[in-house]
Amino acid sequence: MTENLLFRGAKILGADSADILVQDGRIAELGSGLSAAGARVVDAEGLVALPGLVDLHTHLREPGYEASETVLSGTRAAAAGGFTAVFAMPNTSPVADSAGVVEQELALGEAAGYATVQPIGAVTVGQKGERLAELGAMASSRANVRVFSDDGFCVWDPLIMRRALEYVKAFDGVIAQHAQDPRLTEGAQLNEGAVSAELGLAGWPAVAEESIIARDILLAEHVGSRLHVCHLSTAGSVELIRWAKKRGVAVTAEVTPHHLLLTDELARGYDARFKVNPPLRTAEDVLAVRAGLADGTIDIVATDHAPHPSEAKTCEWQAAANGMVGLESALRVVHQAMVQTGLLDWADVARVMSSAPARIGSLAGHGTPIAVGQPAEFTLYDADAQGVFAETDLHGASTNSPYLGRELPGRVLWTVHRGYTTVEDGALRELQLPAHLAPGARA
Repeated sequence: MTENLLFRGAKILGADSADILVQDGRIAELGSGLSAAGARVVDAEGLVALPGLVDLHTHLREPGYEASETVLSGTRAAAAGGFTAVFAMPNTSPVADSAGVVEQELALGEAAGYATVQPIGAVTVGQKGERLAELGAMASSRANVRVFSDDGFCVWDPLIMRRALEYVKAFDGVIAQHAQDPRLTEGAQLNEGAVSAELGLAGWPAVAEESIIARDILLAEHVGSRLHVCHLSTAGSVELIRWAKKRGVAVTAEVTPHHLLLTDELARGYDARFKVNPPLRTAEDVLAVRAGLADGTIDIVATDHAPHPSEAKTCEWQAAANGMVGLESALRVVHQAMVQTGLLDWADVARVMSSAPARIGSLAGHGTPIAVGQPAEFTLYDADAQGVFAETDLHGASTNSPYLGRELPGRVLWTVHRGYTTVEDGALRELQLPAHLAPGARA
């Protein structure tokens, strides 16, 4: 399915303009005034060229929860947002805690064709926190798993967390922790603070996140293993990661687009689109995580794309599911929160949304620079565009986006994956797929 493509006049990382020639799935030439017989020519004048985005934290729901998302619909959403690779969280049914399930997820991604799907394995059997899952078997499987997480649940038992950190050292794996003390968040509905008190909603205190991060930093230091902190959301958490890095602990951290932009004030209307775990925090926390991302304390942006059917979100706040879809909007939100504010430039965006997540997840062939000989995995972004985010911008199976009706900058116009286009001139391309995986084949 590879094509010969010639993109004219793209601004590499928002800087120097160059033509990009794609042949046989790789970048064959960069320069000005390029030509190639038989190549399809695309006018990319002024578009920002970024390496294909990589999301270290995506919920694809398949197998088991296809009413919310499938691997096909989720990777279509990813391509529309400029992503060429996503790491699939293991909270499926059955849970991705064995070689068989992670290999199934890998095969579904290969069949869909819109983005590379790299499975994440569960840390514990069934994500129940009681005993370690088959970490070694998943690592040695065809899925080559290197990231393990019980995301959605905290690995609360310190002994199990220590054993997991010790186990993955053998193959340079990483444990990605959902930092939430369950005893401190029983029944929690919203960030613990003035807004939760005024609305009468049970609070989710910052210390419930920070105490687990502090514990796990010390465990990772003691063991000498790699720790990754999922969806960091508080000012105190930023300070803990900063302290750990100064000590030389092998810890990395992610922040979501929504924690870079949205606050708990949005819960005042009881609109469950804004209900998420960890919850939206205060304006002071938003400023702190932005600063942490800008100075390198926080390593990456990860979407925590969490689709749900409409009935799970169009209900009273207390009964609603946690989570937001975020693949299609992520780059536009980072553009608004970080680039337009002068905190990051486009080279920084490439680092936090492509090269660093690929490096943390040990994903070969992604996060590579736009350079001759590299795999043709990149996106072309119109940074001058502006528009209201609408349901027509969503391409997954669910529509629980917190940005609907919100003005956002930018637009992904082209996504190139494995040398072929998945998005063309802003429209998702219909790929040649097996009948049972064709768009619309699943409810």
